[in-house]
Formats: sequence, C-alpha cells, structure tokens
Amino acid sequence: MCDKKMAENREVLLKQEERVYYDEKCPGCKIDKLKQSNPNIPYKHLFYVFIVALVQDLPIATLFPFIYFMVRDFHIAKREEDIGYYAGAIGAAFMCGRFLTSLVWGMIADRYGRKPVIIFGTISVLIFNTLFGLSTNFWMALSMRFLQGALCGNLGAVKAYASEICRVEYQALGMSIISTAWGIALVIGPALGGFLAQPAEKLPHIFSQESLFGRFPYFLPCLFISMIALVITILCFWLPETLHFHNKVDEEENEKLCDQLEVNTNGSDLSLNLQKCEEDCQTPQQSLYRNWPLMSSIIVFCVFQLHDMAYAEIFPLWAVSPKNFGGLGYSSSDVGEALSISGIGMLIFQLFVYPPLERKCGFLPLTRIGAVVTIALLSTYPFMAKLSGLSLTLLIDCASVMKNIISVSIATGLFLLQNRVVSQKQRGAANGIAMAGMSLFKAIGPAGGGSLFSWALNRQHASFLPGVHMVFFILNVVEFIALMMTFKPFLDVPQ
Repeated sequence: MCDKKMAENREVLLKQEERVYYDEKCPGCKIDKLKQSNPNIPYKHLFYVFIVALVQDLPIATLFPFIYFMVRDFHIAKREEDIGYYAGAIGAAFMCGRFLTSLVWGMIADRYGRKPVIIFGTISVLIFNTLFGLSTNFWMALSMRFLQGALCGNLGAVKAYASEICRVEYQALGMSIISTAWGIALVIGPALGGFLAQPAEKLPHIFSQESLFGRFPYFLPCLFISMIALVITILCFWLPETLHFHNKVDEEENEKLCDQLEVNTNGSDLSLNLQKCEEDCQTPQQSLYRNWPLMSSIIVFCVFQLHDMAYAEIFPLWAVSPKNFGGLGYSSSDVGEALSISGIGMLIFQLFVYPPLERKCGFLPLTRIGAVVTIALLSTYPFMAKLSGLSLTLLIDCASVMKNIISVSIATGLFLLQNRVVSQKQRGAANGIAMAGMSLFKAIGPAGGGSLFSWALNRQHASFLPGVHMVFFILNVVEFIALMMTFKPFLDVPQ
C-alpha cells in the first residue's frame, strides 16, 4: 500500500516538475529548470546582482567625503557648527524618498517582474544623480536626492532576485554579493567623491574656475557615476527575469496536483519538490504583516541600519572637524582614503570569509558578537582624536575596516532571514516592506546623526560626556538596543 502511494506521489511530482520546469513561456520556470540542472554557482546571474546593487549604492557612498564642503558652499548655515544639520537633511532626503515608495516598488516587482523595476531604477540614478551634481543651492540638492530615492526601487527587487537565482546552498553567497557591492561602493564612491570633488581647486592647471567643473565643483564625481549607471542600464536589458508568469488555468492545475500530493515526512527525496509545490500553491497568501519571523527581522534590521546610517553620517563630519572640536582635522581626500580602505576590507571579508562562516556558525551568533565588538570599538573613537600622524591613520583605518565588516555581516544575515520566511509570490513585497522600514530609519539616521553632532560640538566643556564623547555614547546605546532585540521573545528565527 505504501509503495503504491509513493508511486502515485512520484507520478504527481513528475507532472508538477513538468509544469514548473518545462513551461517555456515562463521566465521563472526557465530559471528553476536551470537551477535544477546546474548545481554550480550561477556566476553570470550574480554578476547582474552585483552591478545593479553597485549602481544603487555608489551615489550614497560618494556623498560622504564632500557633503560637508558642499553645504558650506551653499552658504545656508550661519555658523560652522550648524553645517551638520543641513548635511544630515541632504543625506536623509534619499532615504525619505525610498521610504515612501519601497512597498509600491516591491508590489510592482511581484506583479510585473524584477527586471522592469531594476531597469527603471538604474535610469533614475542616471538622471537625478547628474542633476544633483549640478545643484546650485541647498533646496535643489535636497529635492534631487529625494527624487532619486523615491524612483529607485532597485535594492528590494535585487534582494528578491538574488534569492531566486541561487540554489539554497548559495543564497548566503547571493546576499553577500549585495553586501560586497556596498563594499565596492565604499572603495570607489569615497575615492571618487574625495578626489574628483572641487577639481578646480585641486587641479587648477587642468580645470579652470570658469569651466563647467569650476562652476559646479561637485559635478565631476556625480557625472562619473552617471556614466557607470548608463552602461549598467544597457546591460540590464539582458537581465533574465526570475518571476513566474502563469495563467489561471496553470495555477488551478498546480493546485489540483498539490492537493493530490501526500508524502510521508521521511521521504527526503521528495521533500524539496513538495516544498516548491506548496510554495507555488499558497492561496490565499498569509498577510505579511502577520508573519512575525519576517516582521521581527525587519524591525531588528531597521534598528541596526539606524545605527549604521547615523555612523556613516557622523564619521566624515567628525573626521573633517578641527582638532579643537574633538575631530581629526582630515581633508575630503583623507576621508575618501579611510572609507576606501574600509571598503576593501569589507569586500575581502564578504567574498571569502562570510559565506563559509555563516554556514558553520549561523548568522545570529555572528550578529550578536558583531554588536558587542562594535560597542567596544566605538567607545575608543573619542580617544583616537588625541593622536596624530601615522599612529592616528593606522588606528582609524583599522577601526573603520572592522566597523564596516561587522555592519555588512549583520545586514547580510538579516537579508537571508527575510527572504527565507516568505514565498516567491510575496518576496518582492516583503523586501519592499523591509526597504521602506530601513529607509525610514536611514532617513532618521543622517538627520539625527548630523543634528546630534552639531549639538555635541556646542557642549565641549560639559561635565558629563563632553563633545564627541556624547556622540559615540548615543551610537552605542542604539547598538545595544539592537543587540537585545536579537534574543527571544522578540526575534523569531524558524528552523
């Protein structure tokens, strides 16, 4: 009797696989067929993931070295201590735009596919990043950053795409590629922003003050990134789609097959196909807002991102501040160099260290250890400002590398969790919710970080945590809250 039932189940599964993998009209089926027939790493598809994530990250990373000087040149801040407020507002504008539209882009990606959303996003980077470089006042810069964030829905779509083009054993690598793109952006972006901004001042024998780049001193790094976006936009037309497009008849037939399928839980050879069958047949879908493993991971992710974005805003402001304000007295080139070195370290770690480490230890222990190390590390930052010369450079570079490695490892692990607790039909919307929440907290991060830094500079002689000591103390409080949220009963990590 058991053998007869198993034979019937195998026949049903064969029909299911034929429908799933051999529907030549469905792009998602083609990808599933490819994954089934090819057990190797999909290097070609991961290349698309990398370049799309890179073009989305570059405008964010490029801004850090020169935003202080850009706001100063707008002459909107009445005092030097107030520059941080306006710099934080520009940094937050991108995330405010992304917060308002991320869920919409996720729903569009679930309905019309990942590819249209990705192509439209790269085009928006091309247009609005160029216009940002041509900004002549604070309000133009603010609006261009806002529109770029609102019209670029790439990150949520590419996260869903990375989880769909990889077999389960390679999903950590796929998410690491997204984090690696951020690492590359931290190498290229600050270098471009630091060395190409204000070219008429740095290279007067090549660029005159009357030239285009002299009148718009921050246009050259933005133009360079826009050219990269143009090339990537063209390449994305060859991007294979991963979303399944089946008509109603196909879906009804699939549901009938799933109803017929009754497999013993010990039938390991059938379990993966059963899982796919069940995933394709979830009607009606569970509300994402009632999916606590998803929502708890998104909330924890958002708190970590609040800390990381505030740090990303505060670090360059602190680095370029004068020594008498507790800063490092760096130039924009020095900041670009420090961030580029940290990006190289992040790149190496994400490509070669994180995937095997995650498989061996799990992302949750790595997240908790990283949070503890971050708190200890940031506690030393105010004391580093008392150093100078080579010792200061070495310590700052090492600390920056370690901080960014930890941040991207935490983000990668939470990316994995978010994409594993939902089906493909809801993955775009799930990532849209994650991106909306992350963008809200990332919008608060730069604005809050800039305001916190400016406020701290006005209390240099306070008796309790004077100056920048207060800045890094509050950053540590946020990181500690995020650490506590990784434990039960808050974070629900299903087996």
